[in-house]
Amino acid sequence: MNKSELIDAMAANAGISKASAKMALESFLGSVTSTLKGGGRVSLVGFGSWSVSARAARDGRNPQTGATIKIPAKKVVKFKAGAELSSTVNN
Repeated sequence: MNKSELIDAMAANAGISKASAKMALESFLGSVTSTLKGGGRVSLVGFGSWSVSARAARDGRNPQTGATIKIPAKKVVKFKAGAELSSTVNN
């Protein structure tokens, strides 16, 4: 499912216009993004949680030449599925 299909599904399920569903989705995504950028965590009980963790700098290898390269440290977003989502997907 892509973004436009999600907007269509949200509009149909909630009985609202596609424009309202698009605004709601974009507001949700913006709120999640700004919270994560600020170092926070977003939890939706039963669905899952997003968090940011630091990945340390490390050495890697160029697969073509085999030369060692430095991979810089960075922050990564992690998602952990909630119990309800996991059980729904596995049944």
